[in-house]
Amino acid sequence: ARFARDCLAAHNTTVKALEWTLGPETGDLRLRVALHSGPVTAGVLRGERSRFQLFGDTVNTTSRLESTGEGDRIHISKATVKLLNEAG
Repeated sequence: ARFARDCLAAHNTTVKALEWTLGPETGDLRLRVALHSGPVTAGVLRGERSRFQLFGDTVNTTSRLESTGEGDRIHISKATVKLLNEAG
């Protein structure tokens, strides 16, 4: 959660710098962050450029949280909230 908060702060700083450099219309940029915890399958996909990829319901749930969430907010699933509370 701390990492997501730091990313949001860095995004806001970057947007302000872009707005100063490129003009006020860049101030409309918004960042959506989503966190969900659960099992995933990972692998390297080969092709023109190899890349590391995650698969599974956990990834899909996180994607839905992010795509339907409000901008400039950190969206956290109940599963992740439970783990964070248990960790203290």
